[in-house]
Amino acid sequence: MFGVWVYNNHMENVLPTSFVIMGITGDLAQRKLLPALMELYVKNALPMKFRIVGFSRRSMDTEEFELFVKNVLQKKDKYSNSQIGSFLEHTEYVRGDFDDIESFKKLKARLHVVDDEFGQCGNKLIYLSVPPSLYSTLFEHIAESKLSEPCGGQYDWARILVEKPFGNDVKTAEVLEQQLSRLFKEEQIFRIDHYLAKEALQNILTFRFCNTMFEPLWNNKHIQSVHIHFFESGDVAHRGKFYDTVGALRDVGQNHMLQMLASVAMEKPDSLTCKEIRTERARALSRLSVSNESDSFIRAQYDGYKQADGVDVDSVTETFFNIKAYIKNKRWKGVPFHIMSGKALNESRVEIKIKFIDPDPASLLPHQYSDQEQNTLTFRIQPHEGIGVLFWFKVPGFESRIEPQVLKFNYEDSDVTNIIPDAYEKVLYDCIAGDQTLFASTDEEHASWKYISDVLKKWKKTPMLTYKKGELPGNIV
Repeated sequence: MFGVWVYNNHMENVLPTSFVIMGITGDLAQRKLLPALMELYVKNALPMKFRIVGFSRRSMDTEEFELFVKNVLQKKDKYSNSQIGSFLEHTEYVRGDFDDIESFKKLKARLHVVDDEFGQCGNKLIYLSVPPSLYSTLFEHIAESKLSEPCGGQYDWARILVEKPFGNDVKTAEVLEQQLSRLFKEEQIFRIDHYLAKEALQNILTFRFCNTMFEPLWNNKHIQSVHIHFFESGDVAHRGKFYDTVGALRDVGQNHMLQMLASVAMEKPDSLTCKEIRTERARALSRLSVSNESDSFIRAQYDGYKQADGVDVDSVTETFFNIKAYIKNKRWKGVPFHIMSGKALNESRVEIKIKFIDPDPASLLPHQYSDQEQNTLTFRIQPHEGIGVLFWFKVPGFESRIEPQVLKFNYEDSDVTNIIPDAYEKVLYDCIAGDQTLFASTDEEHASWKYISDVLKKWKKTPMLTYKKGELPGNIV
C-alpha cells in the first residue's frame, strides 16, 4: 500500500494525500505554499492522487477559488496554462470560521468524500497558515472534529504543520506544547522552521562530519568566535501590526538563528537519524547562557518604524538586535557566538561566519592585517548559497607579498543549481515522507525559548537605539 519516497519520481505507491491549508487566502499560502506545491507537482514529487483543500473565512465558489489559485501561480511566470489547469483539477475550497467547531466538522465530512473519490483512506496533511494567536483554538477544533485522526486505513496518517513563532516566551510555549502533547502524538507534529530546509544550512553537518580536516579544529582551541547574521533590506511593510507584537528577536532570533547556531555547535550524533540529530541540536541549545559582559546586548529600531501601518506610536519593539552568547560545555568554553539581525538594512544576507584564532605573531603574516582577514569559514545561506574559506597565500613574483584569497563553492556555479528545492518544497516533501529531522522538537523549542526568555529579562535595561534605513546602528561593523 505504500512505498519509499523518492524525489523526482512519480510515486505510484504513496497513499493518496489531502493537503489542507488553513488560511489559504493569506500571505504565506500565496507566497510560499501554493507555489511550493505547484513546483512539487511539476517535478512529479507529489503522490499520484492528491487534493489541495483550501480552508478560510472568505466566501468563494469553485470558479472564484480556481481563479484565485491561478492568479497566484501565474505571478511566478514559469508555468504553462496547461500545467496550471491540470494542477487546478486537484484543488477545492471549503469556507469556514476558525472559531466555529461546526466548520471543522464540515471540513472533516468533505475529506471523507475526498477519500471516497480516492477509493481508499488517504493521508491528511493539515497546514496552519494562520497567525499564531489562533493556534490554541485551532488545535482544539482539529482534535474535537477528529481531523487529526486517520480515517481507519492500515497505513494512512494525519500530520499537523505549525509555523513559527511558536509562543511568545517560555511560558506560552510550554502551554502550547502541553496542549499539543495532550491532543496529538509527537510524530504527528511538525514545527516548521524553513531555514533548516535551506541547502547550505543542511550542508553544515556534512561539511563538519564528513571532512576530517575541519572537525578536529571545531573547538575553542582553534575557533575565536562565531557570527550569525540575518540581514533584511526590507522594512516591516504591511506586517506592522503583527511585527509590533513580536519584534526581531522573536521573529527570527528564537527560531531561524538559534537553529543555525545549533547546527554549528551540536556534537556529532551517534547516527544521522532524525532522533539523534534533534537530540544533539536540543542539547546544544540547552547549554546556551546569557553573557553578563557590558557589550552583550544591542537593540535598536529604524527611523520611521513607528509610522508603519499597525505599529504603536509609542512602540519599544526592536527591529534590530545584536547578542553575544556563550555555550557552557568543554568544546565551546570562552567562544562568543554573536547573533545579529535587523530590518531595513543595506542588503539582505543570511550567513554564518566562523573565525579561527589568529596565527602566531611570529608567523609570515604581515603585521598590519585586520581581524577581518583571519582564517574565516563562511556558510552563505542566502542569497548566493555556498561555502567559502579565507586563506593566506603568497602573491607570485619577486617580492614576498602575502594576500588573503577565498576558496569557495557556490551552488549557482555548479551543476546542481537547477535541482535545489525551495525550502518550503523541502518542508512539504519531508512532512509527506514523515521525516522530522528538519523540524524542531519539543526539547529544542523549550531550550530556545528558555534562552530567549533569559535574554528578554536581562536586556530590559539596554537602551533602545535608532538607526537610519540602510545603515547599522552605532559603531557596529
